[in-house]
Amino acid sequence: MKFVLDAHTHTIASGHAYSTLLENVNYVAEKGLELIGITDHAPAMEGSFGSAYFINFGVIPREINGVKVRMGVELNIIDYDGNVDLPDFYLERMDYAIASLHPPCIPFGTLEQNMNAIFKVMENKYVKILGHPGDPRYPIDCEALVKKSAETGTLIEINNASLVPNGFRGGSEKYIFDILKLCKKMEVPVIAASDAHFCTHIGDFTYVEKMFEQAEFPEELVVNRSVEEFEKYITK
Repeated sequence: MKFVLDAHTHTIASGHAYSTLLENVNYVAEKGLELIGITDHAPAMEGSFGSAYFINFGVIPREINGVKVRMGVELNIIDYDGNVDLPDFYLERMDYAIASLHPPCIPFGTLEQNMNAIFKVMENKYVKILGHPGDPRYPIDCEALVKKSAETGTLIEINNASLVPNGFRGGSEKYIFDILKLCKKMEVPVIAASDAHFCTHIGDFTYVEKMFEQAEFPEELVVNRSVEEFEKYITK
């Protein structure tokens, strides 16, 4: 299928990524994508910028070199009640938010603890995407997750970085495959993401595409096929 956007990318502001915002945008322009989402890690992640970084997005053009630019954040879920590391004052001023479980920011929980955190964060009106579910260190109930996505309209992310062989979220394949089969059965859309921490990884969905093929996942349920479809979800 043709992917026209990548909504989960990082810049040097994340502290452990290695390209600037303009390097990311210029690479996307060369690659022919129509839209990029800049989603640097929120302040609870070690090495990331402070909250002031996330309040000044108004200075950034929303189109550069013919590429639509959307400014968001990858929030860290910081407790099992689904609280995140930026208050609404910041979130309401950006284009959208992803929320994820990250080991530096929340301990590995039980299935019940993880699902409570996920459910609560999916009820947050500013969170449009649940980032990289499937890390086996955070066990989840896939069927309950997909039902919650259908209920809240929060997109489930299918994360390419989670599927890279010998990657840092190794073992995610089983959960991700189960999520895709359930989303297909329930007709719940998903969004593919590179989770790029260097510009040349943006728009690389190599392993996601293989997983889509294995699950026989329908293209019409992949939000990346259309900028309009993506923006429908982030403006809900």
